[in-house]
Amino acid sequence: MVVPSLKLQDLIEEIRGAKTQAQEREVIQKECAHIRASFRDGDPLHRHRQLAKLLYVHMLGYPAHFGQMECLKLIASPRFTDKRVGYLGAMLLLDERQDAHLLITNSIKNDLSQGIQAVQGLALCTLSTVGSAEMCRDLATEVEKLLLQPSSYVRKKAVLTAVHMIRKVPELSNIFLPPCAQLLHERHHGILLGTITLIMELCERSPAALKHFRKVVPQLVQILRTLVTTGYSVEHSVSGVSDPFLQVQILRLLRILGQNHEESSETMNDLLAQVATNTDTSRNAGNAVLFETVLTIMDIRAAAGLRVLAVNILGRFLLNNDRNIRYVALTSLLRMVQSDHSAVQRHRPTVVECLREPDASLSRRALELSLALVNSSNVRAMTQELQSFLESCPPDLRADCASGILLAAERFAPTKRWHIDTILRVLTTAGTHVRDDAVANLTQLIGGAQELHAYSVRRLYSALADDISQQPLVQVAAWCIGEYGDLLLEGGCEETEPLQVEEEKVLALLEKVLQSHMSLPATRGYALTALMKLSTRLRGDNNRIRQVVSIYGSCLDVELQQRAVEYNTLFRKYDHMRAAILEKMPLVERGGTQDEEAKESKEAQLSEAALVATEPQASKLLDLLDLLDGTSGAAQPPPAPEPSPGGTLVHLLDLPCASPAPASIPNLRVFEREGLQLNLSFVRPPGTPALLLITVTAINTSGADVTHFVCQAAVPKSFQLQLQAPSGDTVPAQGGLPVTQLLRILNPNKAPLRLKLRLTYNHFGQSVQEIFEVNNLPVETWQ
Repeated sequence: MVVPSLKLQDLIEEIRGAKTQAQEREVIQKECAHIRASFRDGDPLHRHRQLAKLLYVHMLGYPAHFGQMECLKLIASPRFTDKRVGYLGAMLLLDERQDAHLLITNSIKNDLSQGIQAVQGLALCTLSTVGSAEMCRDLATEVEKLLLQPSSYVRKKAVLTAVHMIRKVPELSNIFLPPCAQLLHERHHGILLGTITLIMELCERSPAALKHFRKVVPQLVQILRTLVTTGYSVEHSVSGVSDPFLQVQILRLLRILGQNHEESSETMNDLLAQVATNTDTSRNAGNAVLFETVLTIMDIRAAAGLRVLAVNILGRFLLNNDRNIRYVALTSLLRMVQSDHSAVQRHRPTVVECLREPDASLSRRALELSLALVNSSNVRAMTQELQSFLESCPPDLRADCASGILLAAERFAPTKRWHIDTILRVLTTAGTHVRDDAVANLTQLIGGAQELHAYSVRRLYSALADDISQQPLVQVAAWCIGEYGDLLLEGGCEETEPLQVEEEKVLALLEKVLQSHMSLPATRGYALTALMKLSTRLRGDNNRIRQVVSIYGSCLDVELQQRAVEYNTLFRKYDHMRAAILEKMPLVERGGTQDEEAKESKEAQLSEAALVATEPQASKLLDLLDLLDGTSGAAQPPPAPEPSPGGTLVHLLDLPCASPAPASIPNLRVFEREGLQLNLSFVRPPGTPALLLITVTAINTSGADVTHFVCQAAVPKSFQLQLQAPSGDTVPAQGGLPVTQLLRILNPNKAPLRLKLRLTYNHFGQSVQEIFEVNNLPVETWQ
């Protein structure tokens, strides 16, 4: 006995009544079989009912692709009930990736030319949902005609369809420019809102349209002024705010039209001030309008007083109880801090209060804004507030807070002593969360401040005696004690409290660091080297130091074992040279781009001077330098040396200099956005020509740090790629210390190199991901 097909309502009830997923699948499979049979029989009267059931099955997640052609048949039917279900099925079952959607183009064209509003509305909805670029080009003229139809129902849907067409095919802009000017006179809320959206899309995609619509700025200003003063329509008011959706959309369009245009910005200045002062802030709808007003003021060429008003509005947002409003206020202030720094500074106490917010996103944004507000005049007060926050902030914010304090101290430190004290406090509070270069920076800072050596070593010794768990602090303290241990024992520092330190206590403290389970291998290396240096700075017997060093000669850590073995050898065989070898380290200048350029130019001058030198005293040396072929032409081989008493030495020196020096490969800039630059430098080692070393250097010239920076690379399968660990994940603002990462690429076939890079980072409070391919690498990188 054949089970009859179910009605849609009965099918829904039976599916909902299924107790298990297996029962549900069984019901759907049976009904799908009935639907297929009905489609094969070609029953025109019940086709729309069968398709309606299939669409419900599709919405539950089951396959329904076999109903696509039935949708086309229903759309072509003259009955409205068939068209309604057919268009709905086309919107659900068809998309641009399937060729079947092109078959409904003629049906949509015919329905658009009919005078039935309901059918035209169905066709426009389907076109705006599944219309491909080909369909948009074929039907653009029909949609343009409908934009000026008498029926507001059809005009509204035609405007929204035009928005979809512009997004798909931007070159259709010229078709829709003339009707937009007439549609701005509409009183219908939906048509006016859709028209504003259409003009925004046209302006963003066509410079000609942007120039054209700047003429209607006074008309837009008048529409918005009417909304603010007299209202638009009661049914579209929200919480006493007159049509906030239309207000927000007009403000967004004004923002686009006023960017980099003095005349348009001047026209809308008075209106923006009126909106900012008259909008009710007790309701969320009013806050939305105010926020869009602030964004518009920020992006156009607004007057200075208007920008201060915008900052003050954001300051009031910071006092709002709604966390979402406070969040958008902090994000907007972070964008304005570079252009209106003094205005944002007035709200610094409120921003600092937001650091104590329990919400993690709010406190993170407040931290970023607080770090951006630090300058030379408030660095002491702001650093104190940030250090207080560092002591109690969540663990996921400690790294950003510590790095921010260190960068601010490096840029705006009033004195070296204050700078050292600030870094020491950060290392004491959150030493495990600081950046990788914090140890090197502090050791360089202490080394360069000769007048603070005694003060620094005493402060570090006291901090180390209190806590040996913070590894960066322990490393700096061990280095400082090793370098300036003699000053620690003298006790002649007037800037610190009197501290009596004995040699045994210093040695015992360093031994404690060596034996601690919390000490990293690098930290033990610092401590062992400090002990060895103290052997030349302490007046007592060195037997205790000898014993400790000899113990680590059999350590499992290879690096530590090698140090201990070398130090033992120094004691046994070269004790007379120990004092000279372990003397205080000279100050190492920090290398930068300018230093490297100066060094290169200096080397070039020295090499030129060597080539043109003519003094008789240097003639013999120049004979040896001739092996590098420095004075002869590039095309001429070096002449064979004549036999001479020194000929053997010349032949020996000729061996390693036979191959010419590798040519330098020019650097390449591959990325630049909002102050973040990515440069590539290349080196091909002479011994392995198939190997290419690429150094990726990230530089940030903007006013905000780039955090959570990750650079990933990919090459074709014929290459071998090895990514080294980067130097850090934070690119400091204002051209701070760049982040570098080494890429090792093996190219055995010497094929043209293509490189794909993916960058992910956070900048100005936004998460950014960029994927791009580098195809313009110099030919020297692979030939």
